[in-house]
Amino acid sequence: MKLHPIVVILLDGVADRAHDELGGKTGVEAARTPNLDRLCASGSCGVIYAVGPGRAPSSEVAHWSMLGYRPDEFPGRAVFEALGRGQEVSAEHVFAYAALRPAERRDDGWWLTGRPHPVDDAGEAERLVNSCDGIEIDGLTFSLRHVWRGEAVLRISGGADERVTDSDAFFRARHPLLRPQALVPEAERTARAAEKWTREVMRRLEGERFNVITLKWWGRPRDVPTFEQRHGLRGTFAAESAFLRGLACAIALEAIEAAETDDPARDLLDRVELARARLDAGDTFVFVHQKSADAAGHTKDPRRKQEMLETMDAALGDLPTDRAIVCVTGDHATPAFPEVIHSGDPVPFVVAGPGVRADRVREFGESTCADGILGHLRGPDMMPVLLNAADRPLFLGSRPTPFDGADGYPSILEPLV
Repeated sequence: MKLHPIVVILLDGVADRAHDELGGKTGVEAARTPNLDRLCASGSCGVIYAVGPGRAPSSEVAHWSMLGYRPDEFPGRAVFEALGRGQEVSAEHVFAYAALRPAERRDDGWWLTGRPHPVDDAGEAERLVNSCDGIEIDGLTFSLRHVWRGEAVLRISGGADERVTDSDAFFRARHPLLRPQALVPEAERTARAAEKWTREVMRRLEGERFNVITLKWWGRPRDVPTFEQRHGLRGTFAAESAFLRGLACAIALEAIEAAETDDPARDLLDRVELARARLDAGDTFVFVHQKSADAAGHTKDPRRKQEMLETMDAALGDLPTDRAIVCVTGDHATPAFPEVIHSGDPVPFVVAGPGVRADRVREFGESTCADGILGHLRGPDMMPVLLNAADRPLFLGSRPTPFDGADGYPSILEPLV
């Protein structure tokens, strides 16, 4: 029996809300997408919610879920940020993502008022971050490693607990600086130390244009099954974002940096060509990520998003559906209106390739794909659906490997000798 490889083309933020400006359609529904439509006509369709209906996930939470990993296994985005930048990580340390920001004092507390410019303020931002490296509070050492525009990976040693709330709520350019709080009693020491650390940072940065460092995305490395142990697949994850490459490293997929330029169609063509090359090299799983649709959604211009999706569709005319199970979908909706970061709306999902039945869907979009044979999926359904299409499902009731959560035909077997 031939077992097919799997290719996932993830169009970040592809889904949307309906807009009056587009005749009551979403950006992808209004866009002319003949290649995606042709893929739908040859395959099985549905919609997917990475976490659940109405839930608006971050990209790292969405990807973690869709790749078949549970919330209790999630190490926190700061760990991915460190791994994606080649930093060593250890479960002895707690990580958070730090960001240098300007803040002003108001009657009800400190308010964040912007962020450094990635080019014009780069040198100053790095200098200020470095001036706050190595602070010790109550037996905990706060070590900062600058990455860009005043952002840094924070490593806390000395027995910290990662179950602490963010001081940067990450939902508006201007919002209050929040007080770190413990999620469980065991984290109280770390939360109080983080508050003291924030105050010490503000003391050191007093009089500077950028006078506070916020913390978010707390976490700690966790021991989880590799992607091959869980799904019986080995392969590649290509993305520009460091945190996504770090996520790939955390589950032992080969991470490849795939740049994004001002030519999104060329970028996507390069990713498709990369997928073909990796299939030729023997990969059984290839995941390529592109952020262009998400970036268009963040402009809050529905026409811009429509046009971007038409541009990207032009790169999807020659997918390797003759020799692989190919899935095109997104991780979440990035509405071009209103002023939300992401939303919990349905995301189009299509699977095509050898042996995949065609349903009655003929157009790629939220409302059209919802009528497909796959129905409404959640993130944890993605890998079982793809493994089944690839003739690789684990027969439930058998237990040939000791790996927690295994759901694919195993590639790692230990024979009795």
